[in-house]
Amino acid sequence: MNLRALVLCPDEQILRVLRRVLSDLEIDMEHCGNADDAVRRLTRQRFEAVIVDCDQQEVAASVLKSVRSAPCNKHAVAVALIDSKKAVKSAFTLGAHFVLYKPIAAERAKSSFRAARALMKCERRRNLRVPIELPVTLSVGGSKVQQKATSCDLSEGGIAVRWAHRGQNTGPLKVNLTLPGSDHAMECSAEVAWESDSNQAGLRFVDLAGEQRSQLKAWLAKHSPEAEIPDPPVPCKLTDLSLGGCYVEIAEPFPVRTRVMLAMRAGELRVEVEGMVRVMYPQNGMGVEFNRSTDMQRQHVEQFIQTLVNSKGAIPELEVQPEGMGEPPSAETVPTPETAAEHDPLLDLFRNQHHLSAETFLGELRRQRVPPAAQAASAAASL
Repeated sequence: MNLRALVLCPDEQILRVLRRVLSDLEIDMEHCGNADDAVRRLTRQRFEAVIVDCDQQEVAASVLKSVRSAPCNKHAVAVALIDSKKAVKSAFTLGAHFVLYKPIAAERAKSSFRAARALMKCERRRNLRVPIELPVTLSVGGSKVQQKATSCDLSEGGIAVRWAHRGQNTGPLKVNLTLPGSDHAMECSAEVAWESDSNQAGLRFVDLAGEQRSQLKAWLAKHSPEAEIPDPPVPCKLTDLSLGGCYVEIAEPFPVRTRVMLAMRAGELRVEVEGMVRVMYPQNGMGVEFNRSTDMQRQHVEQFIQTLVNSKGAIPELEVQPEGMGEPPSAETVPTPETAAEHDPLLDLFRNQHHLSAETFLGELRRQRVPPAAQAASAAASL
């Protein structure tokens, strides 16, 4: 089944370009003539993307707000059509994930929608549930007391379970299960997304390790007739790297809060690192904060940095693949603050200077690359 996109745009020339581009990418397009029609469809039908002309900002805001409030479309990818780069900040404020500048050129639009399509597929896969009953062990709130449950269905993002008796303890959960056909137990943290009166609950996975995530994705693809092949990873250029994150140059960066998997290669060494996009500048690049929930991932990053240091002049290869969109800031886990001993200037720039213009942000990024001693010498020479 093709991906579906809802389009609100009165410009016939733009619509012709979008029809051709979306058709080439196997995305079905439905056009709406007005905001009321768009809102009505969003409450009744599921779309993987919503494309909105932002000429009338109030109309665009109304439609994009409806996308987030409609249960079946709250994870849809939102694309804003805007007149100039000056409007990009307001487009993201309205809730857009990607922007397309007018006039809409076919090749440029196709490049943007390739990135959007990869994320659209992620979200559809994440919501795809495979019905299965298997034993699940739960530990609640850090307690050693374990509760037994039975799964109802399973997806990339979480699991629905049925308790024989729901305990009164609240707090984070530890989920332990073994996928059929596998000898390895899968254990991760989870949080309750919803509960029903019939002792059923939906649990959202929180810190699924990369190896476990890959194992789960492979199992779901094998057991779901609707599973589709994800788009291939996108090559990009690594320009800045620390233990906590990296900045990469990429023509079509993924939206802020997108969960990504980075495959980094230097010589014979190849490491995979999970992260989340913290800053993004269209047509420039994005800053990714690494997921440091596991010591193994941190060790992999340390090893990669050391390999680059030892291999002077080596140019690292990097590919990025989206894993889905993270939760809004109110529901998202707050990044753990660094101690003075492990202060990371690159992460500080991502977290505290994300409001800067692209030109100012990239200037700060370049300034960080110069060692403090060299900065001082340059300042003294200018006196």
